[in-house]
Amino acid sequence: MLKTLLLSLLFFCTVAAAPVAPSFKIAKLHYGGGGDWYANKTSLPNLIRFCNQTLKTNIAPDEATVELDSPELLTYPFIHMTGHGNVAFTEAEAKNLRRYLMGGGFLHIDDNYGLDKFIRPEMKKVFPELEFVELPFSHPIYHQKFDFPKGLPKVHEHDGKRPQGFGLLYKGRLVCFYSFECDLGNGWEDLGTYPEDTPAVHETALKMGANLVTYALTQE
Repeated sequence: MLKTLLLSLLFFCTVAAAPVAPSFKIAKLHYGGGGDWYANKTSLPNLIRFCNQTLKTNIAPDEATVELDSPELLTYPFIHMTGHGNVAFTEAEAKNLRRYLMGGGFLHIDDNYGLDKFIRPEMKKVFPELEFVELPFSHPIYHQKFDFPKGLPKVHEHDGKRPQGFGLLYKGRLVCFYSFECDLGNGWEDLGTYPEDTPAVHETALKMGANLVTYALTQE
């Protein structure tokens, strides 16, 4: 199913002189509940551009937007979710997201500060039997093309807490990565969006994002 699609899309390189159609798209999740699912408008286009340049992927330059109950959810190998709070999944949406993740899909949830108390109970609707676990710094997601021996970088400081990377593991496979106290997606945004973000912070955030995309496309 989706697993076969993921493997076939890995590291598609353009060697011909003529333009080649994009191999696939990645999507931002449009969820219900009233939260700002649309936050960080420049983040995914910048991450896509970075991946295409550094990983030689052939991702479509414009992100897609997908709703949880849409059949199209199953066509995207990588789904990104962000916001500050107010998330609500219907029973049908939770069922479709579970189907997507069990079938080989990958969800990145990026807490834009304020999301945590909403997303944890909603993901329990998807996987009642699973708990978010903090991934060790030795986990492969931190050691793809770019090495992060201390785990997630800290992009923005809000309350003095360390950044943490949590995961949902279904039958041993990481199906959802949750970046918490990090603001990773903010780091992907256009330089100047946040005046305090240096080019070095921007690049570091993009490198970690590229690791997420790589991992999502290559994990067994």
